[in-house]
Amino acid sequence: MIQFATRLLSLAALLVGTWACTRPPDAKPETRPRLLWGGDAEGGAPFVEADAADPTRLRGFDVEIATMIAQGLGREPQFVQVAWASIEQSVARGDFTIGMSGLEDRPALHERFAVSLPYYEFREVLAVRAADSARVHTLADLRGRRVATLGSTMAWDMVLAAKSAHGVVPVSYDDDVHPYSDLVSGRVDAVLLDHVLAERSLRRIGGFVIQPEALARGHYVAVLAAGDSALRDSVNTTLRARLRDGALERVFRSWDVWDASQAAYQQQVLRDSLPRSDAAAVERGAAASIATYLPGLLRAAVITLLLSVLAMALAVAIGIGLAAGRVYGARPLRIVLTAYVEIIRGTPVLLQLFVLYYGLSDVVRLPAFAAAVIGLGLNYAAYESEIYRAALEAIPTLQLEAARTLGLSELQILRLVRGPQALRLALAPMTNDFVALLKDSSLVSVITVVELTKQTAIYATNAGTWAIPGALCAIVYLSMSLPLSRMARRLEQRWALT
Repeated sequence: MIQFATRLLSLAALLVGTWACTRPPDAKPETRPRLLWGGDAEGGAPFVEADAADPTRLRGFDVEIATMIAQGLGREPQFVQVAWASIEQSVARGDFTIGMSGLEDRPALHERFAVSLPYYEFREVLAVRAADSARVHTLADLRGRRVATLGSTMAWDMVLAAKSAHGVVPVSYDDDVHPYSDLVSGRVDAVLLDHVLAERSLRRIGGFVIQPEALARGHYVAVLAAGDSALRDSVNTTLRARLRDGALERVFRSWDVWDASQAAYQQQVLRDSLPRSDAAAVERGAAASIATYLPGLLRAAVITLLLSVLAMALAVAIGIGLAAGRVYGARPLRIVLTAYVEIIRGTPVLLQLFVLYYGLSDVVRLPAFAAAVIGLGLNYAAYESEIYRAALEAIPTLQLEAARTLGLSELQILRLVRGPQALRLALAPMTNDFVALLKDSSLVSVITVVELTKQTAIYATNAGTWAIPGALCAIVYLSMSLPLSRMARRLEQRWALT
C-alpha cells in the first residue's frame, strides 16, 4: 500500500512537471515591453547622471520624465548611453525609440524627426566675471573677447552670429563644466549657455556672475524617428496629462529648476498647440548646405595642418634628443629617458592633453593651440625616439669601428656615417607617424581647438546626417595625407639610387 501511494505521488509530480514545461506561451507570467530611451549620463544632473549612492541607478529630471512616458505607454523604461552629440543620429538608426538629454528644439529637427511637445523652457544667459558684470550684458559688449559655449547648440549659433556682427571670438567646448572653470581662471571672458547649466556651475564652483537678461529662449524636447509620429502623439498625451496633474512641476521643483517663467510657459503649452523654439533669436537654415559649411571646413583644415606640422617638428626635435641620449648617454640618463618614453607611450594622449591644459593650469596657463602643439609633440616624441634609436642601432658595427680607426670623433661619426644612413631607415616610419598625428589632431577639440573633425561634427549635427559631412572630411584628410605619403616614397626611391 505504501509503495502504491509512493508511486502515485511520483506520477502526479511527473505530470505536474510535464504540464509546467509544456504549458502554452500565454500561460507564462506577463512582462511589460521595454521602452528604450537614449541620453548622455556624462552630461550630469539635472538631466541624466549616475546616482552617487548607487552608480547602477540613474537620476535627473529627464530620467523621471522618461519614466513617466514609459508608464503612460504601459512600458518599462530602459536607458541606453550615447554621446550627447550623437543622440539624434542614434534615434534615426533605431538604437533606441526616444532620445532625451537636454535636447534643444529647433526648426531643422522637425524636418527629420517626430518631435515631442517642448516640456521645459530654458533661457540663454551670459556668465561673466564679477569685474565685468557692470559693463557686459550682451554679446555686443564682448567685441574681440573670447566667448565659450557648447558646440552644435543654439548658443553656439548665437556666438557665431556675434562673431560676424560684433567681432567676438567663439570658443567651443565638448562639455559644460570646463567653460565655467576657464571663465573663472581667465581663459575665456564669458560663457553663453542654458540657465540650467549656468546655475548648476555657479553652485558647484562659483566665482562668476550670471546676467539676469535672457538673450534667447529655447525648449527641451524628446525626439523619435520620423515614422513614429503616432507614438509621438501618445508621448504628447502623457506629457500633457503630467502637466495638468502637476507631476512635471513637482519633478522640476525637486531639481530646483522651477520658477515663475517656467510656470507661465507650461500654462501656455496647455493652451496652445506645439510651440517651437525662439527662431527669431537664432536663425537656423532648414537645410545645411555644402556651400555654407565648406569654407568653415577648409579653415579648420588649415588649423589641423598647421597644428600637425608644428607638433611633428617638435616631436622630431625632442625625439632626436631622446634617441641620442639613450644611445650615447650615461646609464642614469638612459634610465630617465626610457622612463619618459614608456610613461608617454603607456598613457592615452587624451589624458595627457587634459593634464597639460587643465591639470597644470595653476602652474602654467597655456593657450589652447599652444597646449595642443606641445601635447601632441611630447606624445609623438616618444614614438619618434624609438624609430631613431632603432635606426641608429641598425648601422653595422664594422662601419662604426672603421670610422673610429680613421680617427673620427663620435660626433663626426654621427654626422657623417651613422646619421645619414639612420635618416634613410627612419623616413618611412616618420611619414607614417606624421599621417597618424594628422588624424590624432582631432583629439585636441577637448581643449577647445576647433579643428577639422570638430568642425565636421558641428556640421553633421546641424545637417542631421554624417554622410555628406563625413565624406567631405575624409576627402580633406586624404588631400592632406596622400601627397605627403607620395613625396616620401619618391624621396625613398631617389635615395635608393644614390
